Amino acid sequence: MKHTSSIKRVRMNYYINYEGKKLSFSLPRGWNLISDQDRALVSGVSDPLKEIREALDHPIGSPKIEDLVHPGMDVVLLFDDLQRPTPVHLALPEILNRLNHAGIPDERITTICAIGTHPIPTREQLEKKVGRETLSRLQGRIISHDPHASDNVTIGRTKRGTLIEVNRRVAFSDLILGVGECMPHPIAGYGGGYKIAMPGVCSYRTVADHHFTWMRHRNSRVNLMDGNYFYEEIVDGGRLSRLTFKLDFLINEKKEVIRAFAGDPVEEHRTASHYAASLYSIPLPKMADVTITSASPLEVGVQSTKALIMAGLCTRSGGAIIWVAPQKEAGPIMPLIKEMASPESAGDFHRRLIEGNVPDHLTPFGISYIMQVVYFKELAEKFTVFHVTEGLSPEQVKMMKFTYSSTLQEAIDRISQRMPRADVAVFPSGGNIIPHVG
Repeated sequence: MKHTSSIKRVRMNYYINYEGKKLSFSLPRGWNLISDQDRALVSGVSDPLKEIREALDHPIGSPKIEDLVHPGMDVVLLFDDLQRPTPVHLALPEILNRLNHAGIPDERITTICAIGTHPIPTREQLEKKVGRETLSRLQGRIISHDPHASDNVTIGRTKRGTLIEVNRRVAFSDLILGVGECMPHPIAGYGGGYKIAMPGVCSYRTVADHHFTWMRHRNSRVNLMDGNYFYEEIVDGGRLSRLTFKLDFLINEKKEVIRAFAGDPVEEHRTASHYAASLYSIPLPKMADVTITSASPLEVGVQSTKALIMAGLCTRSGGAIIWVAPQKEAGPIMPLIKEMASPESAGDFHRRLIEGNVPDHLTPFGISYIMQVVYFKELAEKFTVFHVTEGLSPEQVKMMKFTYSSTLQEAIDRISQRMPRADVAVFPSGGNIIPHVG
């Protein structure tokens, strides 16, 4: 075997972002770079409340909130949980004021944290999310959805047969409004829109049926909505829930508001998604043989896995991915690592989930977390994955069926020994990009 020190490299100023600094590296002479485009931080607006008001004053495909209500209505406001940086504390008071002006007093308004199957937040977390003003105005009417509640209500089936069960307050309200975030989503195209209702306030059974059924369809992927059954089922379920109006934010890595969009949950969401695509899309002329990706700027916990999943979308089958992530706060992904060590294939594990046989140690986690096991097993089967990390041991990386490397340059040199010629894509900030091939 050739020693890495004898590999001839092209000395260029390539880099990836890592914990706020740049890590430089060089490529072998036989490697052809097809992209190393970085995405600079998109600045937030100086006045987020003004942005909220502007969006609510000019809704897309819908009347204003004030024109959707009539005195006597019971209104439910849905908002996302603490896993999203949405400025709910700013948005809810503004919406409450508009409802008041239209004849709906605070006493007829209930807010629900639409957690889907995520852990139910504590009272303190909920209070932090909604802010002091909403807390004082809606005492006793700020609640969290419970996907396991026995009183979730069956409201129908989607066109493809998914049984939709929703929170009873949603089922029996007169008007439902939502506040959330639009962001690239690995399988739903983009987050936001009707996702606040489906899976946001649906039962565990509904979410599991939908997610596990469509999670591996070829069209269940980022930056695709038309023909994406995973997304289209969300729209069907959301319409059955009667969510009427949605306010979605685009948020940068510093948790600042970039833009706000409001109106019909499909039309405003499409507009927001197109805008997000303009910010984060990275064009590639072809599939890469080797993809080098940094988890930056989403380097903590499960968020760090987004870069790896995105890299899988633009790397040819049998190719290699180098995934660079610190993993210094790796606790949240340890159950994922444990399950990766099992001998089950991605297909076998997926069938187990569809049959309702979720491993006991994963049952406390949300369904989207459990799905990661299938995706990671699939990545290990389809690609050679080198994980460059400080926070995980070589043994832990091996449990994931990946190859450990202590440095990025070492990983590059080792791959080049068996792939002396390769088309390579470099994503300096792989956590916030959308690779687009062709």
